[in-house]
Amino acid sequence: MRSASSLAPGAEHKPPDERRSARLGAHLFTLAFLAAWWGYSLTVPRYVLPGPVDVALRLVQFFTTYNLYKQAFASLAHIIAGMAASLLVGGALALAAYYLPVLRLAVHGRISPFLNSFSGIGWTLLSIVWFGINEFTIVFAIAVVLTPFAIINLREGLETLDRELLEMAASFTRNRWREFTKIVLPGLMPFVFATLRVSFGVSWKVALAAELFGGRTGLGYLFNLAQQNFDIRLILVVVVVIILFVYGTDRFVFAPLQARWSRPDAGFAS
Repeated sequence: MRSASSLAPGAEHKPPDERRSARLGAHLFTLAFLAAWWGYSLTVPRYVLPGPVDVALRLVQFFTTYNLYKQAFASLAHIIAGMAASLLVGGALALAAYYLPVLRLAVHGRISPFLNSFSGIGWTLLSIVWFGINEFTIVFAIAVVLTPFAIINLREGLETLDRELLEMAASFTRNRWREFTKIVLPGLMPFVFATLRVSFGVSWKVALAAELFGGRTGLGYLFNLAQQNFDIRLILVVVVVIILFVYGTDRFVFAPLQARWSRPDAGFAS
């Protein structure tokens, strides 16, 4: 029996016949897309658009060639580091604005709008000038673009906390750390996972651009090589790899963890 977390959002509430119809429609759409791709590839040269079979064979070659698939894990390492940094910085700023009202205008009225409006490409170019072409440049560009997502989501989470529950906790203990870990942090977990799931998809776009301009490793670096060599198959393979990473991580990592930590009995440090 499939668990609810393995279904699409809201699918567990639909009748079985409707779920089967939805899956059938999705599969038919995928087949129609592949057929249209294959048909159009027959009308243009291979260097313009290779067919699905050519791309599938290149994908197999990608995962059987160490120097190629290690670039995917290099991008993943950049993204994990950037997401961790953005969550720490964004979380610290959101909490500072929550517990220190004097900082709210600075954080939510100045820092967050500025970071949210600045272009990811702009941060990439600036970080290349500031730090040179290295791994830190990529991680910095990812982190600074993702930070406003953390600030905004965690701010919303803090504003939705149950005030009566907080007042009751304050009346039972003076240990603010215990209050934070038992009341505030569990209330923030849905917003933390929302931040992670949104940031993970956005981070691949940022990482690709940062690695394209300022990296010597990663899928963006492969993109650059493929563009120079007119290797359209490799470009499409990189796109497929990113889709697999984003979909697989969201479904098999973030969704189960969110279901686990969102349970009422989920424990936190005392």
